Amino acid sequence: MGAGLFTAAIVPWVRQLGLRWGLTDEPDPRKQHQTPMVRLGGIGIVLGFCLALTVTWLLGGFGSLPTSRDHLIWSTLLGGLAFFAIGLSDDLFSLPPLPRLGLQIAGAMAMWSQGVKIGSITLPFDSSLSLALPDWLSLLATVIWLVGITNAINWLDGLDGLAAGVSGIAAVGLLSVSFSLHQPGAGLLAAALAGACLGFLRDNFNPARIFMGDGGSYFLGFSLAAISLVGPAKELTTVSLLLPLLILSLPLADMSAVIMGRVSDGRSPFYPDRRHLHHRLLRAGFSHRRTVVLIYAFTQWFAALALVAANAEMRFLWLALATGVLVWIVVSSRRELLEEAEQLNAPSDAADGQPQPPVLMQRNSPH
Repeated sequence: MGAGLFTAAIVPWVRQLGLRWGLTDEPDPRKQHQTPMVRLGGIGIVLGFCLALTVTWLLGGFGSLPTSRDHLIWSTLLGGLAFFAIGLSDDLFSLPPLPRLGLQIAGAMAMWSQGVKIGSITLPFDSSLSLALPDWLSLLATVIWLVGITNAINWLDGLDGLAAGVSGIAAVGLLSVSFSLHQPGAGLLAAALAGACLGFLRDNFNPARIFMGDGGSYFLGFSLAAISLVGPAKELTTVSLLLPLLILSLPLADMSAVIMGRVSDGRSPFYPDRRHLHHRLLRAGFSHRRTVVLIYAFTQWFAALALVAANAEMRFLWLALATGVLVWIVVSSRRELLEEAEQLNAPSDAADGQPQPPVLMQRNSPH
């Protein structure tokens, strides 16, 4: 709650400074917005998150945590700040893709050296036996995990409120799973991240007044990835790895599909195009808001599946509720789409007396 209040209070101030200094994202044919938008909202997310953790620490909220977990919390925070700095540099100076990727890999390697890593495999048939990964394999797995999820969230940031909402839902999922697995350190981080996302949505949901920029999306992506490593997936077990994979399955699947599509066309994986899930939903005729809400619905359903996999209390109740929400949103979205098509066809039908084929609403390209 504190992170949400801090973020909601800071973001309007960041927006005013961005407008005053001319630090805006200009419209172009690939983007959804038609007016210059400040893209420094990530500053508000980061400050809200950091202030919430600092206040919790000052009030003794870290006192019950083991020293090792205390260290991992601060390491995760420092890593998030490093990834935010990489994204902010891109926002301000438009870094080329390969230098950005190199900086991300370097940051992930630094986090590995601080203990934010995948270090062992617990044998699925006997949880008392574990197989330590050699350093090179542990490093490789950790870098792929941290960098992959960071970019998955960054690529998802194509519509107002999409990345912030999905990240917030994922953080709530990690919060629930962490406490179910008795991982209070990860739960504390996830709670602060969920609050920061909620506070940012006040100004970012459609129609947005500010964008988070690459700084914000890098921070959210890295934080989600790191929280899952210091919590549910601290050991690389069949079940524990499944939990963050389920929660983050939609952005990861979207990124994987986009990369495979670009590579199959002989293009660079970094080549911008309109293959993302939100692009496809927009082309299908769904409105901006409806597209975002649909993706929210699927994300919360996958998070509920993770609760079932974690054997959380009332897990089947949460899954039933999540399924009900998903079905209701899908059905209502389909109905809205059909009603829009009928309304668009009505004037032409009246004009010539002939039925017309359905016409889907044309929309601008998302940013």
